[in-house]
Amino acid sequence: MDVLHALLGSDIKAGLLIILNLVVIESLLSVDNAAVLATMVIDLPPAQRSKALRYGIIGAYVFRGICLFLAAWLVKIWWLKPLGGFYLLYLAFSYFKGKAAGSNADEAVDKSKSWVYKYTVGLMGAFWATVALVEVMDLAFSIDNVFAAVAFTDHVFLIYTGVFIGILAMRFVAQAFVKLMEKFTFLETVAFIVIGVLGIKLSASLYTHFYPHTTIAGLLDGERTDIFISVFTVAVFILPVLSSLLFNFPRKQMLKPEVAEQAENVLNKS
Repeated sequence: MDVLHALLGSDIKAGLLIILNLVVIESLLSVDNAAVLATMVIDLPPAQRSKALRYGIIGAYVFRGICLFLAAWLVKIWWLKPLGGFYLLYLAFSYFKGKAAGSNADEAVDKSKSWVYKYTVGLMGAFWATVALVEVMDLAFSIDNVFAAVAFTDHVFLIYTGVFIGILAMRFVAQAFVKLMEKFTFLETVAFIVIGVLGIKLSASLYTHFYPHTTIAGLLDGERTDIFISVFTVAVFILPVLSSLLFNFPRKQMLKPEVAEQAENVLNKS
């Protein structure tokens, strides 16, 4: 029991709930990442697509592994938490701004607008320029996953577990989520709602750092708040799925079948 307390914290149930949350978040982020990577290679010849994806998935493993080792160091730098919170809020804002503008998230990524692609395509050709862009995206995705894990807890072991799950999720758990997102396409929107909530939680650490002894800081850093966010994260995924199964609401087709197939291929190659 002492070993469990050392690994999961003073409240074992709360620690297990955090790990469950991280399984959901890391898996969904892995699916979303795979779908984006798939759209980035669609314009390549079929023979080159699989090779580009293979290089991309190797990069994802490498960058997430680096972030896994850096996680314990990152949590000691207090200003990285609010910075990460603002970054997650930016991701959520960009997603919902795009949806409000009527943009289609399933369209292929416009690589011509990326400075990485523009400055490498002339030197290395379309294939290697695409691979370079995929690796840059892998790095950004790895940072997303670490910040999402840190938003749940400062416990280093749980952060290690969360980031490691993110690595495994790209090969195992995420394949099941590809199927779920094909059928329950609203899960992508739900994922960004959770990312926004986590962004708010991380951003609030700016207040608690400068005003640690106030009542509000006590509430923000309290165990009840952590449990509430953990329960909310699980419920916000489960309840819409149950509602969709029982009442056929919500049910909205967002993910194109070919993109879903490409995303699954990315995961299968990892």
